[in-house]
Amino acid sequence: MSIFVDENTKVVYQGLTGSQGRFYGLLNREYGTQVVAGTNPKKAGTDVEGIPIFANVGDAVAATGATASCVFIPAPGVRDAVMDAAAGGVEFIVVITEGVPAHDEAWFFNALKRDYPNVQLLGPNCPGIISPGKANIGITAGHIAKAGGPVGIVSRSGTLTYQALYELKQQDIGVTTCVGIGGDPVPGTSFIDCLRAFEADPETKAVMMIGEIGGSAEEEAAAFIKSSMSKPVVAYVAGVTAPPGKKMGHAGAIVSGGKGTAAAKMEALRDAGVQVGLNPTEAGDLMTGVVANL
Repeated sequence: MSIFVDENTKVVYQGLTGSQGRFYGLLNREYGTQVVAGTNPKKAGTDVEGIPIFANVGDAVAATGATASCVFIPAPGVRDAVMDAAAGGVEFIVVITEGVPAHDEAWFFNALKRDYPNVQLLGPNCPGIISPGKANIGITAGHIAKAGGPVGIVSRSGTLTYQALYELKQQDIGVTTCVGIGGDPVPGTSFIDCLRAFEADPETKAVMMIGEIGGSAEEEAAAFIKSSMSKPVVAYVAGVTAPPGKKMGHAGAIVSGGKGTAAAKMEALRDAGVQVGLNPTEAGDLMTGVVANL
């Protein structure tokens, strides 16, 4: 399935009865997202401001036709929540929760690949996904995103996802879809998943990619861009000043040996024909130039 969401996407919020899930679930509904259900086995039969609560995702899907879920469950319960969503019949699972144990991430990532190959997982530890003007699943502020395309955004960094949206809006540039994939060691959705989807999406004419130090995801993305992308890509890699051997923030941002550095990632991207900004504002300016020439 496509990783994109639109105005027809129906979402069940796992954790809607908690304070964070309630806050963002209602905010997303106010944005225009079809928030059709919540889950809590102890509160089934109740509602949150008119949104019905079910015991599990399967019951919610049967009653509402939900096709996606958004997980606001505390970290120890995320593994069970993801499998409940997959078994319940949704096609797209967005996990906002941070601090999910890496062995749990690896377990449910592989369980989905094996038992539910048609289910797309986004996250954990991500801001979610927004198709401006259509749907917002997660914690991205809707007002900083301009609708109408032609740029797709994929980012490992939550905060820089928001800045990219804002930088483009300041230039009056719209976005088709913005995907925050999260920076954990085992992300459910990769740069390449998003790049492939943007390449296939007729509304997306150019792509902004935001990476950070640690791991090899950006280098792998560069190889994919070089071999398989026809659309222009602009990138920014966070962490140029990070000291080697230090883990930065709560992401999977650790540099080992000469691998995973911002410089190495930027070099790989430039070699693939990507325009690389030295800061988020410069990346925004580069994308403004790309859009002007489309």
